[in-house]
Amino acid sequence: MKAPSRYPAYDRHVLRDFAVDAHPALLARARASGAHGGATPPARPAATVMCLRDDGGDLEVFMIHRVASMAFAPSTFVFPGGGVDERDGDGDLPWAGPPPAAWAALLDTDELSARTLVAAAVREVFEETGVLLAGPTPDTVAVASSEWAAARAALVARELSLAELLRRDGLRLRSDLLSYRAHWVTPTFEPRRFDTRFFAARMPAGQVADDATSEAQYAGWERPADLLASSAAGALRVLPPTIVCLEGLAAASSVEAYLGERPLVRAVQPELVEEDGRLVLRMDLP
Repeated sequence: MKAPSRYPAYDRHVLRDFAVDAHPALLARARASGAHGGATPPARPAATVMCLRDDGGDLEVFMIHRVASMAFAPSTFVFPGGGVDERDGDGDLPWAGPPPAAWAALLDTDELSARTLVAAAVREVFEETGVLLAGPTPDTVAVASSEWAAARAALVARELSLAELLRRDGLRLRSDLLSYRAHWVTPTFEPRRFDTRFFAARMPAGQVADDATSEAQYAGWERPADLLASSAAGALRVLPPTIVCLEGLAAASSVEAYLGERPLVRAVQPELVEEDGRLVLRMDLP
């Protein structure tokens, strides 16, 4: 008789290790992991978006190289995203596409949290890239406006909420433009932790992604395979969740093919493990 699986809902899973010593700052935090007195810092809910486009037959993703002064993941290549704002869960947020209840089932959470996470994804990608996943009708997408720069600044300053912006401009959030891809939780030894949902979206026509954010020293379109090669060569810093997502993108033949997938998603929280005298981050991937 076959022994019961540790993961009854996921018959196939992969244990994968990432070397910690390849990242000196990460290694230092890992070695000092007991410095916070044994208390695990809470993981703040967050959302990130992989903005995608096809260019000359190649799938490209919009990446941000974070400035060195950032408290979390400095000098690191990341997808646009960040922590939720409590106002992201505004019940008056104009909405189109699958409702929050449907997203709650997909994200395995409650309806308020689902609405908050989806709204945070849309807000963060707009703040950091100028891409607005919203439209005047359920089947159209807004065209970039000269007024968006002021709106982005007001969102960043928390002078304006996403719901207020959309209501003001007669727009509604297009939840159907988002594809749920992954769920990662920051390791317990990190002083700043996030419980992050990863989404993907096709770059909307009539809009342009830019680098007009104070969080980026560079932002632009990249081929996933190129980023993976540079990361493997030590030429740039990419964290394990981003590497795993980039590998999925690199394997896709097109944006349409990638967004047509329905990946198995469950929370992945890397664990610090000593293996053959070395510290590694071990993760259990579905």
